[in-house]
Amino acid sequence: MRLPCGEQNFASLRTENYAYVDKTQYVEMLENEHSKYHFFVRPRKFGKSLFVSMLSYYYDMLCADRFLELFGGLYIGDNPTPLKNSYAIMKFDFSGLDTSSPEMLTKSFEQNVNRTVIDFLGKYSSVFPKASELIARIKSHQEGIGSLYTAYGAAMEANVKIFVIIDEYDHFANDLIAMGVDDDYNQMIQASRLVRAFYETLKIGAKSVVDRIFITGISPVMLDNLTSGFNIAVILSMAERYNNMMGFTREEVEWLMDETGVDRDCINVDMEWYYNGYLFHKDATDRLYNPSMMLYFFSQIINERKVPESIIDPNLKTDYGRLQRLMQNEDNRDVLLQIVKDGGIVTAIQTAFHFDVLYDKNHFVSLLFYMGLLTIEKPGFGNFVRLCIPNYSIQTVFWEYIPKIVQERLAFTIDTAELDLSVQALALDGQAKPFIEYISRNIFRKLSKRDLRQFDEKYIKIMMLTSLFQSATYIPESETETDNGYIGVFLHRSPQMPEVKHEWIFEFKYLKASVKNIESYRLEAQAQLQAYSALPRMKESKNLKKAVILFVGKNKYKLYERGDTS
Repeated sequence: MRLPCGEQNFASLRTENYAYVDKTQYVEMLENEHSKYHFFVRPRKFGKSLFVSMLSYYYDMLCADRFLELFGGLYIGDNPTPLKNSYAIMKFDFSGLDTSSPEMLTKSFEQNVNRTVIDFLGKYSSVFPKASELIARIKSHQEGIGSLYTAYGAAMEANVKIFVIIDEYDHFANDLIAMGVDDDYNQMIQASRLVRAFYETLKIGAKSVVDRIFITGISPVMLDNLTSGFNIAVILSMAERYNNMMGFTREEVEWLMDETGVDRDCINVDMEWYYNGYLFHKDATDRLYNPSMMLYFFSQIINERKVPESIIDPNLKTDYGRLQRLMQNEDNRDVLLQIVKDGGIVTAIQTAFHFDVLYDKNHFVSLLFYMGLLTIEKPGFGNFVRLCIPNYSIQTVFWEYIPKIVQERLAFTIDTAELDLSVQALALDGQAKPFIEYISRNIFRKLSKRDLRQFDEKYIKIMMLTSLFQSATYIPESETETDNGYIGVFLHRSPQMPEVKHEWIFEFKYLKASVKNIESYRLEAQAQLQAYSALPRMKESKNLKKAVILFVGKNKYKLYERGDTS
C-alpha cells in the first residue's frame, strides 16, 4: 500500500490505496461520552486534521451511501454507532488567517466564518430548500459571525442537526506568539471579543440545532479567552483513555511497515530512541511516535533505501521555530537551560492558560509539553509530573537554542576548525586528549569566578554537548538511564558516518581547585565506567573506548583512558 505522507483527506486515503492506521474505535468512545462537546489538543503533525476528516465522513448524512467504501474493514465499519451519517457537518479551519494587524485578523476571521457557512449551505442545498437564497443574502450583507444564525435557521427548518468540527482553532494565536505581537493579541482576542463572540454563538446554537462539537489544535493557549462564553466543552486532551487517539503505537508502526513494504534491513538506527517517547497521561502504558516523523523516515527508506541524512523532517523543524520568540525572555531561557542540564523538569501541567502568562515558568513549561517539545516521563507528587525531552529528534530542536544561550552566558565561542580536528581524533584515532584539551583551553580557562561558583558536572556536559552537536560525527547521549545509574555522555557513531571507528563513554567529575584527594574521585568514576561497559548495549558497540575526566578548578584536568592512571 502507499505511504500516506501528507495525506489529510480521509476519503482519498481510503480510496487511493493508502495505508490507514485505524483510529476509528475512538469515534465510538467519543460518541459514548456524557458530554457532546469535546476539546482535544496534540502537538503539530500528530494526525489531527486526518482524524477530523475521518469524523466528518463518518457523521456526514450525505456520505451514507459510501459507508462501506470508506469504513469497511475498519473497527467502526464492523461496529457502527447509532449516530453514523446523521448530521450536517459544519467544519471550520482557522489556519491561514491574516495576522498582520488587528483589523486584518478581524476581517479574515469573519470572512472565514462567512465562507464556511456558505460552503455548508451549498453542500446541503438538497436538504435546505432556501439554500441559494440564504447564500446570496450572506454574500451581500457579509454577515460574519452572524451568518451562523442563518445556518441554524436553515437546519431547524429542515429538522437537521449540525455537527461542528473546528480544526486549528488556535493557529492564529500561535502565529501571534511566534511574531511576538503581544499587544495585538490582547487587542484582537480580548478587546474586540472576536473569538469569544464566535464561541458564544456556537453555545447558543448548542441549545437547539448544534448537537455535537469537536475542537482541536495544538495547545489550550486560548481556552481562558473562551471559557466565559463557551464553557460547555469537556477537555479530553489529558484523559488516559485517549492517550493513543492520535500518534502511532509501536504495534501500529510495525503494521505500517508491513503494509507499505518498508525494508527493515535498511534501518540501522534505533527508531524508538529517535522518534518515540510521547506520553500524554502519567498512567498511560503506550508511548507514541509522532506520525509525521515516522512517515518522513519511512518515505526515505522506501525511496532511497537508507535512513535520511536529517534526523528530523525539515518541515517539522520549521514549525518548532515559533519557540524562538519565547526564547527572547530571560526567564524562559533559564528554564530551557535547566531542562537540558537536569534532563527534565517537575511541574504541574496547566490545562488552560492565556497568552499573558507564557512568561511564567509553569505555563511556559506546559506550552513546551503541548508543543511536543516535552513529554511525561513519570508521575510526581500529587498533580505534579516529571517532564522530559521525548526523543533524540526533539533533542536536536533544543540544541538549536542551547548553544547560543550557553555561549552568551559563559562568554565563549566555538572554533569550528580546531573542534573538527579534535572530534576527528576521537573518531578515527581513539584519542580523547585533543578534544578535552580543546574544551579546557577554549571554555574552562575562560570562566570567571562567578561562573565557577555555580559550576558542576552538568554544566560540563552542556558545554561539551554544545561543542559535539556542531559535528555530525557522533550522536551524543547525555544522562542515559541504566540499571546502574546514568551514563555521563555516550558518543555513538552517526549512521551517516559509518567510517567512524571509535565510540566513547565519558564520565566527568568537577572538583574545586582546593580538593586534595583526587584519587578517590578517579576510582569512583572508573567504577561507574566499569559498570556501564558491562551493559548489553555497550557490549554490542564496536571499538568502545572509555575515559574519566576530572576537571580541577578552571586550569587543570586529569584524563584517564582505558582505565589507566596516566
